[in-house]
Formats: sequence, structure tokens, C-alpha cells
Amino acid sequence: MAFRATVLTLYPEMFPGPLGISLAGRALARGDAVVEARQIRDFGKGRHRAVDDTPAGGGAGMVLRADVLAEAIDAALQPDDGRPRLLMSPRGRPLTQGLVRELAGGEGALIVCGRFEGVDERVIAGRSLTEVSIGDYVLSGGEIAAMALLDAVIRLLPGVMGNEQSGIRESFETPLLEHPHYTRPAEWEGRRIPPVLASGDHAAVERWRLAEAERLTRERRPDLFRGWKDLSPEDG
Repeated sequence: MAFRATVLTLYPEMFPGPLGISLAGRALARGDAVVEARQIRDFGKGRHRAVDDTPAGGGAGMVLRADVLAEAIDAALQPDDGRPRLLMSPRGRPLTQGLVRELAGGEGALIVCGRFEGVDERVIAGRSLTEVSIGDYVLSGGEIAAMALLDAVIRLLPGVMGNEQSGIRESFETPLLEHPHYTRPAEWEGRRIPPVLASGDHAAVERWRLAEAERLTRERRPDLFRGWKDLSPEDG
């Protein structure tokens, strides 16, 4: 069964966008994944199909209406649809590789792309939306965040990557960042490939890769490195 993503957005013309090329594009072409973008404004109110209104209590900007978004969600779901319901939001649960793998193992997802100042809190609770964030910054809307999530998920679907090991030995699959990579030529602008990688000693190569992964993680993500040391047999 194909992974099926339903994206609710005010800009469905943005999809598939970058998802239409490379690995994700080939997965969509084969039918391994389906991305359907639906227009929230179809459920807008009045002659102008309004989807937003001023914030209760005053303040700048506009808020996406609960009734409009709820109708869009209800129309997109079948009665037995058990797919997770996600809202791309800067205040949400961080998107991690663990969450990506969890989603890739399921049937798909309903993804709501927020706009304006935010979404009426009542629809988040009333339709059991899980807020997901791709980082500590604010975008104009949730569409680019939804694309990032879907790209990360689709590449992990069975058969999408030519070498399944590519998805296992990557940053964030363990608490360590990925080790450095090299290829031909053996020397470039005076910089040589580390000799151990040409030694033919596979055990030595693995030791070097682990040491380099630890070094990079310690330097760049000490928070991850602390978790790795906690898991290390030598420390426990």
C-alpha cells in the first residue's frame, strides 16, 4: 500500500514542488507515495470565502478559523482513516529522524499547513492535531515545512533508495553525526584522502569512521554526544 499524504493548504499549487524530482519524484511517479494537496479556501465563509479573522483579545495579524479548517479536515478524512494528523507549527514537537521513521512505517499522514499568526487553538484540540516543527525559526507558512517532512519520510519508504544501507548509516540514525565522506581523485588541491580509507582494512576503516563521527558530534552537537556517551558500553 502506498504512503498517502493529504496536505491542507491555501497554496496547493506549491505541491509537489521539489517533491516532484529526484528520489521523491521517482517514488511519486511509481506510486510508492501519493501527495494530494487540498485547498482550505474551498471551505471559506461568505462571498469571498474568508478563511481567517482577527485575533480574539486583539493584536496584530489574522488567525485561521476553527470552523473553516475543521470542515477541510473532515472532508479529507474517511471514517476509518487512522493516519496521524499533523500541523506544521514552530511551537510543535521537533521533527527528528525517529519521528520520520515512525511516519514512514505508517500508511501516511494528514498535514495541515498553517498561515497568518496561527490556527485557532480549538481546532487543534477538536481535531487532535499534533504540532510538528522543523526548527526554531518562523516561516511564512507550513508548506515548506511540510515538504521537508515529506521528503525525509518518502526517501525511507521501501525501495525508494537504491541502497537501503544509505538510510541506516546517516546522521541522527544514532546519536552520532555522520562521518566524513571522500571519493576520487585521491588528491585534490593538496588534500589527500585519509590513507586508512585506501588500506583495505575494513575493521580499521570502521574504527576511523566511528572516531570521526564522535569527533564531529562532540565539536558540533555536544548535546547529542552526551547522549552517545551515555549509551557507550565503556561508560556503563
